Amino acid sequence: MRSDMMKKGLERAPHRSLCKAMGYTDYELARPIIGIANSANEVVPGHKHLHEIAYAVKMGVAMAGGTPMEFNTIGLCDGIAMNHQGMKYSLISRELIADSVEIMGTALPFDGMVMICDCDKIIPGMLMAMLRLNIPALLVSGGPMLAGRIGDRYVDLISVFEGVGARKTQKITEEELNILEDCACPGVGSCSGMFTANSMNCLSEALGLALPGNGTIPAVYAERIRLAKEAGKKVMDLVKNDIKPRDIATIKAFENALHMEMALGSSTNTVLHLPAIANEAGIKLDLKIFNAISAETPNLCKISPAGPSHIEDLYRAGGITAVMGELSKKGLLDLTQKTVSGKTLKEIIGDAHTLDEEIIRPIESPYSPDGGLAIMFGNIAPDGAVVKKSAVDPSMMKHSGPARIFESEEDAMTAIMNNMIKKGDVIVIRYEGPKGGPGMREMLSPTSALAGAGLDKDVALITDGRFSGGTRGAAIGHVSPEAQEGGAIAVIREGEIIEIDIPNRSLNVKLSKEEINGRLKEWKQPDYKIKTGYLYRYAKQVTSASTGAIFKE
Repeated sequence: MRSDMMKKGLERAPHRSLCKAMGYTDYELARPIIGIANSANEVVPGHKHLHEIAYAVKMGVAMAGGTPMEFNTIGLCDGIAMNHQGMKYSLISRELIADSVEIMGTALPFDGMVMICDCDKIIPGMLMAMLRLNIPALLVSGGPMLAGRIGDRYVDLISVFEGVGARKTQKITEEELNILEDCACPGVGSCSGMFTANSMNCLSEALGLALPGNGTIPAVYAERIRLAKEAGKKVMDLVKNDIKPRDIATIKAFENALHMEMALGSSTNTVLHLPAIANEAGIKLDLKIFNAISAETPNLCKISPAGPSHIEDLYRAGGITAVMGELSKKGLLDLTQKTVSGKTLKEIIGDAHTLDEEIIRPIESPYSPDGGLAIMFGNIAPDGAVVKKSAVDPSMMKHSGPARIFESEEDAMTAIMNNMIKKGDVIVIRYEGPKGGPGMREMLSPTSALAGAGLDKDVALITDGRFSGGTRGAAIGHVSPEAQEGGAIAVIREGEIIEIDIPNRSLNVKLSKEEINGRLKEWKQPDYKIKTGYLYRYAKQVTSASTGAIFKE
């Protein structure tokens, strides 16, 4: 066993003594040791209940003959960190989480691991560590939050963000905003729409690194506890059969996840995370593969913010298994791929079928014939940009308008809240990329303010930063190269016409190549906004959004 390095033989008597100081017996130490990486804390609603999930996982491990040892990672809430300095630390926490799990899983040579997590950057961080360590492991999440309800209307966190814009424009009263604030997030779990956390938890099923139900069973259901126990038992099977994450997460598995991504219309942040996760397995996911798979994958779901339904509705409709069943009807998945359940995708799907065709459309009558995400290219974004096409109003699929230039999210937010943005404008927020931010902040506040003010069908927003999975409207992010690296977005001027063509995947400013190149020759790279601490180290090490914002080799 791998754990013998820290527990077996004469020389390991001191090591065993330290374990016995924690109450472990010789019998427990003789069994396979399973590391439980848990991101539980009391500052994130998606993580507040993860101690209960961990307890269930540990019971499953013990029932199957293993000895669980739990440790913790950091984890922050994007919603609470939004629109202030804290958001600079969201994406960058992904690397710290991956590194910390790698450290624990190497310094303490576990025989297997279970990754317990729930929110935006923690899930991809755990998956990155899983593939980097490549010891038998699986992921189990805490599950999605239930949607809130006001009368007969379902609401979620994005409803509150959009409520701020609605209140500012006098569309709702202060009392109505207070009611919304009180009702939108009714309990623990990852926020209830197809936002980043739930997108990643759903994609982990398609990737084969989590058990069926991981993405959609609500956090407060007893079924979630039973799933956690099953995860503890299954990791012991993986250890016994020496099945490692890279045996499962092959290029074909990532292609399956991309098909699922397009069918669900998942968060644009998955375009950052999937390449970063694949990179840990030595697999390169070029942005062009996203468009290629989107072209052949129908969009079957419109979960909030793209539509009125929530993850609990997707669960009722049959979950990810039912979506995979629809995709398999057109041969879009490699059903031979292994999963941590011990079954192939074909065996998992079985005779699964959709229970609500309003939530999961039949593949013969999708919402659109192509996927929910689109990668755009052009003279503004020669290395690519991304938009959640499924959450864009049809009237904004093609748009041309004058650039409104802002050097930070705060400047743009001030303009929106002071009614300085007009119909037809194209807001450009730059120097918010991985290096320029630093940290590539999400722009949920400005996009929600636009939606709340009723401008999401009239105003586009492009940025080298990124968006929350809850963003809707013509919001185009990840513009690469970013402004800080001398991308063309750095030299666009106020009032210049920007042309957006989402169906044809193009994003351009009406300037000649010669004019852009001339301006770039005169452009001087500004100093980093922050020159101390982890943000400064991150800015110097991180690569472009087009490569998943991974660290330089």
